Amino acid sequence: MQPAQSPFPTPEEKRSAREAKRAAVLRAAVQMFNERGFHQTSLDDVAARLGISKPTIYHYLGNKDQVLLECVSIGLGQLIEAAEQSRARAGTGADRLIAFLVRFAEVNMDDFGRCVIRTGDEALAPESRKRFRALKRQIDADLRGLIEAAVADGSIAPCDVKLTAFTLAGALNWPARWHEPAGALAPEDIARQMVGILAQGFLPR
Repeated sequence: MQPAQSPFPTPEEKRSAREAKRAAVLRAAVQMFNERGFHQTSLDDVAARLGISKPTIYHYLGNKDQVLLECVSIGLGQLIEAAEQSRARAGTGADRLIAFLVRFAEVNMDDFGRCVIRTGDEALAPESRKRFRALKRQIDADLRGLIEAAVADGSIAPCDVKLTAFTLAGALNWPARWHEPAGALAPEDIARQMVGILAQGFLPR
C-alpha cells in the first residue's frame, strides 16, 4: 500500500520556497534602487511593490543597509565568478581576457551589476563599505591578472597593466548608466560589440 502523500511541505520545499521569496525581495529592491536611487527608496516602497509588509523584508534580509550590501555583493560575485570561468577557458590569454570583458559588460547591464555601478561607497554603513571595497579590489586584481597573462603569452602587446585595466573597466561600466533594457540590442550583443571595439586597442594588428 502506497503511503499517503503529505500535504505539508518537506524541509527542502520549505528552504526552496524561502530562497524564492528572498530572491524576489532582492530583485524588487535592486530594481527600485536603480530606478529611484538608494536614498530615495525606502523598504516600505519595496514592500508595497511586492504586496508584503516591511517586517517580512527584515525577516528575509535585514535592514536597508544589509539589503543594499546583498544586492551589490551579488553583482560583484557574478564578476568574480566570470573571472574564474575565464581563467579556466582554453585558448590564449587574449581569448580569456575578451571572454571576461564580454561577461563584465553583460553583468553591468543586469539589475545587480547596474546597482554596483550606481552605488557610491558612501551609501553603505562603514562595515558594509569595507566589504564592498574589498570585492571591488578583487575584481580589479582579477582583470589585471588576465591582462598580465595575455601580455606574458604574447597574445596582446606589452602595456601599462594598471592603466589598461582602468580604461577597460571604465568603458564597460558605463552601460550600467545608459543601457535601456527595452532597447533594440540585447545586452550580449552590446557587450560583444563594445569589447570588439576595445580589443582593437590591445590585439596585435
